[in-house]
Amino acid sequence: MANTTFQELEPRPVWAAMRKGWRRRCPSCGEGRVFEGYTKVRDTCETCGLELHHHRSDDLPPYLSIMIFCHVIVPLVLIVEQTWHPSLWLHMSLWLPLVVLLSLYLLPRLKGAVIGLQWANRMHGFGLEDEDEPVQP
Repeated sequence: MANTTFQELEPRPVWAAMRKGWRRRCPSCGEGRVFEGYTKVRDTCETCGLELHHHRSDDLPPYLSIMIFCHVIVPLVLIVEQTWHPSLWLHMSLWLPLVVLLSLYLLPRLKGAVIGLQWANRMHGFGLEDEDEPVQP
């Protein structure tokens, strides 16, 4: 039994897997859904059977969504404040729903993209499930 390393395996397309994950689809086949609900990951892909239960996205998707919407919202808040000087109630009625909606939109998509990134880089159990020989330590 020969030792197989990750460098010897066929590379997986990172950007394509992340785009599939962004669409909340299986990073391998692009057809099956990754999530059962809003962000609950399925155990396996319903189309190709890829095991998804061992992913480790943890805190990266919420961190990325906060980083993205803060880089969008904060400059807008500052521009509106400096230009029109609206009252506090107007700020709250405008920016609070926008932050909530943007974060709800981004979170499952970013989580899917992170799962796609992990699959493409063979991280956290996505390594050799479809290869013939296991890696020897």
